[in-house]
Amino acid sequence: MKKIISPLFRGITEMELEQMNTAGYLRQKEYEKNEIIYHMDTKVDEIGILLTGSVNIINTDFLGNSTILSNISAGGVFAETYALVKEPLLVEVVTAENSQILFLNIRRIMEDSSCNQSDWYRKLIDNLLQISMRKNLTLSTRIFCTTPKNIRGRLLTYLTAEYRKQGTSTFEIPFNRQQLADYLNVDRSALSKELGKMKEEGILDFHKNVFRLSQQI
Repeated sequence: MKKIISPLFRGITEMELEQMNTAGYLRQKEYEKNEIIYHMDTKVDEIGILLTGSVNIINTDFLGNSTILSNISAGGVFAETYALVKEPLLVEVVTAENSQILFLNIRRIMEDSSCNQSDWYRKLIDNLLQISMRKNLTLSTRIFCTTPKNIRGRLLTYLTAEYRKQGTSTFEIPFNRQQLADYLNVDRSALSKELGKMKEEGILDFHKNVFRLSQQI
């Protein structure tokens, strides 16, 4: 099986991937944009790995209001915690564009005692731990972004974090305006209005989802 570029398979060889595939632990599926991969309140046994495309992790409340918790791009992993702890999903996983996804049945692997004799098993568990730690950092970032009381504060917190992560004052974000508003938990119209004000004041410039921060930030 061809080597897969993902932190979940770091250090795992093509031969080891083929062993996992032959054992029936892997399957692959293609999805169109805005297709639901995992529904809220369902239990899952498989971890999803993005081969191409991207997905949004979305929380929807009782009244139908949706909030994007995170966006996952190619190589990223989702649903690993739910698959391991056997708890119903509190979120939905929805494609943000046409996507190709590889599923790893982690429950079967954990329940198959012969797996822990394989070289790839230790690598896989180590990689899962690293991914979990990084996602904790991502969750902390979103908490930081929604802590400021006003829209400008939330925008500056988020955009500054993206600037630091990408290492350049001009960068692309993974959200359109509605998705960004959902992520920051603000009204879309108010968000667009505030962005317009910040552009007029020379704080930033933007075109669609590409932003450029001023040196005064």
